[in-house]
Amino acid sequence: MIKPTFLRRVAIAALLSGSCFSAAAAPPAPPVSYGVEEDVFHPVRAKQGMVASVDATATQVGVDILKEGGNAVDAAVAVGYALAVTHPQAGNLGGGGFMLIRSKNGNTTAIDFREMAPAKATRDMFLDDQGNPDSKKSLTSHLASGTPGTVAGFSLALDKYGTMPLNKVVQPAFKLARDGFIVNDALADDLKTYGSEVLPNHENSKAIFWKEGEPLKKGDTLVQANLAKSLEMIAENGPDEFYKGTIAEQIAQEMQKNGGLITKEDLAAYKAVERTPISGDYRGYQVYSMPPPSSGGIHIVQILNILENFDMKKYGFGSADAMQIMAEAEKYAYADRSEYLGDPDFVKVPWQALTNKAYAKSIADQIDINKAKPSSEIRPGKLAPYESNQTTHYSVVDKDGNAVAVTYTLNTTFGTGIVAGESGILLNNQMDDFSAKPGVPNIYGLVGGDANAVGPNKRPLSSMSPTIVVKDGKTWLVTGSPGGSRIITTVLQVMTPTY
Repeated sequence: MIKPTFLRRVAIAALLSGSCFSAAAAPPAPPVSYGVEEDVFHPVRAKQGMVASVDATATQVGVDILKEGGNAVDAAVAVGYALAVTHPQAGNLGGGGFMLIRSKNGNTTAIDFREMAPAKATRDMFLDDQGNPDSKKSLTSHLASGTPGTVAGFSLALDKYGTMPLNKVVQPAFKLARDGFIVNDALADDLKTYGSEVLPNHENSKAIFWKEGEPLKKGDTLVQANLAKSLEMIAENGPDEFYKGTIAEQIAQEMQKNGGLITKEDLAAYKAVERTPISGDYRGYQVYSMPPPSSGGIHIVQILNILENFDMKKYGFGSADAMQIMAEAEKYAYADRSEYLGDPDFVKVPWQALTNKAYAKSIADQIDINKAKPSSEIRPGKLAPYESNQTTHYSVVDKDGNAVAVTYTLNTTFGTGIVAGESGILLNNQMDDFSAKPGVPNIYGLVGGDANAVGPNKRPLSSMSPTIVVKDGKTWLVTGSPGGSRIITTVLQVMTPTY
């Protein structure tokens, strides 16, 4: 039986709207007001399971799957498909991400379904005639899209660790797309603020999200008939429909007509990868997070190792001294990120050295609690011989103790804004996460090196950090965050107030 206190921590840590069910739940306590527009971030308690995501409708989809006997992986895949319908800002079929799974018997594994650069991608493809990065190419053109991984990743997780068939977990998303749902404040605001920059430029996208020349407003009904057809085909025919069937043809034709690089061969060759999580120990807790091509797991463990050299409890969470120590530790970690991290299938990532406690101690010795060091003065370390509304995260725990953390994205809000043909599927602009020009920041201000340069069939470096924390052999925390370059530091600060 999962302890209610643990599930409460899951809901609070996720910082997302949560839903749960319980066989004999006590009357809920009145929610605490935080002075924001809607009080959605209040503690939720349950004994039988919990789902936390950015969207209440998608969250309920996951809860219903748990009620019907599905496990945490079944629910996580169902939520992921539902978010592709109800949270098109980041929920997706045309993007990618990461999933961290911890089973009831304590085994932890990572599913990498990050997008991949097309086979025709070249190192300098996003530079202009003067050799400078061209953000229009890497963010809003058809060149910006990498080969999507979401459908493959969800299928790998479901086939190996789920208990329900694909058509069962896709069905709720199909119904939401076919029948429509009411646009809420968040979607209406994002369509107006961010969608207006990219969606009206493409007729397929405009036809879905615009009405009478204006973005859909709160209270409007969003019906996505073409997306419903795509979901139905995936449910009936499996991931091959997306990577080798009608949907693949739609994506490839969209690219061919508009100067993109993704081909049917790229789609057919895509594979999600199961990897060994990054792990570390911090003050009696075991931390598991995503390995490369995510940089999150390595640097979360690295920063925790640095913090372990300071009496953080004495300083108090949120104090000036605590923030100074944390900020300095993060600067050193991000300097290492720019130098050493990339796709592990292409570069050797020295993760053992970066997560070594002796290396962390050498960094801690350089931190002055009374003086901030400019980032420009911090260089990557010398290692011992030997890796937002723009993204969304959700967490699921079932009654048996299985836990899943998923972070996935289109990169920026609504990705490229391009819907592939009549598929109803928004495409990512994840190619911007490569280093278009090593040493020059991307849209998130992240500086990358040669290890993250553009290359064919390569996965761009990411900050997405789905994370699970274990205490005394029991799952204690399931968390993650959106936020681009701030994901790593956000997840870190979710974790550190409690220990």
